Amino acid sequence: MDGQLIAFTGVAAGMVAMPGADFAVVVRNALDSRRAGVATAVGVAGGLLVHTALAVAGLAAVLVAVPTLFGAVQLLGGGYLLYLGVRALATAFRRPAATTDGTDGPADTAPADGPRPAALLGTTQSLRQGFLTNALNPKAPVLFLSLLPQFVPAGQPALPRTLLLATMVVAMALVWFPAVALLVDRLGVWLRRPRVARALEATTGALLTALGGILLVELALA
Repeated sequence: MDGQLIAFTGVAAGMVAMPGADFAVVVRNALDSRRAGVATAVGVAGGLLVHTALAVAGLAAVLVAVPTLFGAVQLLGGGYLLYLGVRALATAFRRPAATTDGTDGPADTAPADGPRPAALLGTTQSLRQGFLTNALNPKAPVLFLSLLPQFVPAGQPALPRTLLLATMVVAMALVWFPAVALLVDRLGVWLRRPRVARALEATTGALLTALGGILLVELALA
């Protein structure tokens, strides 16, 4: 039994499942609709595919080694997360917290299989948001460059092993993030209540804004 492969599975699973920008954008879009959430999840996995492919090809090392190029990616990534966060916060403030009688309104009594509000996000837009959120994460190349080589046994060809590890990461993302989207959708009757939806929108917006701000501050201080 390959002990290193088992260890990598645990590390990679924790890395994929760790709440962050990817998780926040999937949850936010899944509140819009199941299709938007799943499309966003697939987009996140697509972004991971880019990072793992770069790591396998050795291009991630170039990105990390060239400060100007790395800074450009950090600027784009931080700016995009900030954009998504501000949009989510604006939506949260526009969303009514309750009806005039102080209740959460019709969503409290809506049946689980009842009609939903029309989706605001299209599949292509959701897919793009998930992809860009992950692909523009400047810390991902550093993570993969530092992580993958540790699980290549001495004496084994690096390329086939790295390809296997990269495939495992993408496969985990294709399981985890759609599962998150489907769970949010499953809990949709409760999560889409005006007060709860507003709180979730504000929370995810604040998280995305904070993550984007951190990237930009790190760039400014570099």
